[in-house]
Amino acid sequence: MVLGLSLPAFTLVHVIISLIGIVAGLVVMFGLLGSKPMPGLTAIFLLFTILTSATGFLFPLKELLPSHIIGIISLVLLAIACLAIYGMKLSGIWRPVYIVTAMISLYFNVFVLVIQSFLKVPALAALAPAVAPNPPGGPVFAVVQGLVLVFFVVLTIGAWRRFKPMAFA
Repeated sequence: MVLGLSLPAFTLVHVIISLIGIVAGLVVMFGLLGSKPMPGLTAIFLLFTILTSATGFLFPLKELLPSHIIGIISLVLLAIACLAIYGMKLSGIWRPVYIVTAMISLYFNVFVLVIQSFLKVPALAALAPAVAPNPPGGPVFAVVQGLVLVFFVVLTIGAWRRFKPMAFA
């Protein structure tokens, strides 16, 4: 039981929270490319991405795993992103600080989504089998994760260059 939910029910809630954060984050990312601030969706993205990382720590824990390290780093980055956008209003250096910290946090969520997809979707698991307790591996998995990384690097650089909001409420 986690927060009064069975482990499968809690896992489902965690996955839904993660997917909401990812979808909102991708929309926000493309908004940054068009220099559109989208304050409402940005708040949803940040909140649900924080919730994703935070709820990840509520699963039964036997040892510190790489997913926990990613969660810790993501929460630090999200705190900086929130400070940049809400505390510093994206002024000066805080605009690129927000872009980089928010997009790395989104990348981490997508990175974990890819890992979980290769673990849980039978067709993907067949392409990149995992040997417990290790995550999936092999050339197919590496290519997919590499493409995801390149996608995020290119779009983060694009957002850095293009996102020049007049003001962020």
